[in-house]
Amino acid sequence: MIKNFKLKKTSLLGLTVLASMGAYGQTSTVNEVKPFAPEQEYRTWSIGVGAGILNQWNVMGFRREFKSVESQLGYNFYIKRQITPAFGLRAEYLGGKVSGSMEDNGDNFETKLPWSAALSGEITLANISWRHQQGVIKPYLTAGIGALNFNPTIERNGDADELGGRTKAFIPAGIGLKFGAANGINIDLGYQANLVNAGDFDGWNQARKDLFSYIHLGVEFALGNSTKPVLSDHNPVVDMRKEYQASYDELAAALKAQKEENEALKAQLNTDLADDDGDGVANKFDKCPDTPKDAKVDGSGCPLPEAKQVVQQIKITEEDRRVVDEAIKNLEFDLGKATIRPTSYASLDRVAKLLVEKNFSLKLAGHTDNTGSMQLNMRLSKERAESVKAYLVSKGANPSRIEATGYGPTQPIASNATAAGRQANRRVEFTLY
Repeated sequence: MIKNFKLKKTSLLGLTVLASMGAYGQTSTVNEVKPFAPEQEYRTWSIGVGAGILNQWNVMGFRREFKSVESQLGYNFYIKRQITPAFGLRAEYLGGKVSGSMEDNGDNFETKLPWSAALSGEITLANISWRHQQGVIKPYLTAGIGALNFNPTIERNGDADELGGRTKAFIPAGIGLKFGAANGINIDLGYQANLVNAGDFDGWNQARKDLFSYIHLGVEFALGNSTKPVLSDHNPVVDMRKEYQASYDELAAALKAQKEENEALKAQLNTDLADDDGDGVANKFDKCPDTPKDAKVDGSGCPLPEAKQVVQQIKITEEDRRVVDEAIKNLEFDLGKATIRPTSYASLDRVAKLLVEKNFSLKLAGHTDNTGSMQLNMRLSKERAESVKAYLVSKGANPSRIEATGYGPTQPIASNATAAGRQANRRVEFTLY
């Protein structure tokens, strides 16, 4: 007499406890990867184990010779290789037994499944995650083909008839949900319909093929380095969004810093170029900040002595121009500053002597390359011209005959695309008249 195996609640409860224990067993931090990173950056292998109910019920409601459905324990194991975030291949074992009975005459059957082996494709329909990069709820579909070994026994009128074992091809197809419980661990709840390429799976030799179902609960574990993300759980769209957000934040921070730097430079420039006493010398260079408004001052902003009688102007000679040219060639400043280097003093002294002796007028024009902001270059060119003027005045030159102007990068004499061109553009021009 074949006895129906009643599935105990403790079986599923034990599996649930096992899944819960596994779900909290891994706490490793998962490394982040860039969108479309190579396969080596992920974990692609996993194993799964499960248990559930085997019976002849199916969602289509057909292909059942035995009308009374009886549920028996089934179990499965698989190993899976993930190819893309949405598709993987898995080799699966399914075992257990299937039974049923006739309600009218009491005939029944029991078919044992010693083993089965199938290769199936698994398609993940979506990685649904509202707050996390890893998918939390993952609906999936499976379909494949394999070989099934089964041994049916029929009981008619109290007599049991074992029909012997046989192996046939079968097609497993399923649908289910995986729940991300922890890093690399999924709870698997699914339904699988199995179409056997035989009509006597239940012992009745019928022309149509038999069909049985497997409803199961299981756990899937990813293999490999726990710091790597699992390819099947990964959502590349989230990676792209995070990378875009990081780039946006970096750019926004850089723009904010640049804006603050420009504001500070503008404030400093306004302070440096201010002329509180209105004498024509900026506060930064004004050594006598309280001179009367209409007073005549020297290059340092201090009042001039009584003007001497202007002597007759002397013609500019080639030797005079050579002295000025030599001063231009020897003129050097500290990097990014208006401080004249001591190596330039000797040639500037000769220019000052020339201005004193011959009462020439001199125009100083400061220029820079285009490196840096316009405000910075205009200020630096002006400061360097004023610095040269202040030095010449300190050596006795008449400040009223020296004009100092800054043009920044607006009047280049060479291309700023090369280092040599930029060097040529960083200059102070002396015009003697």
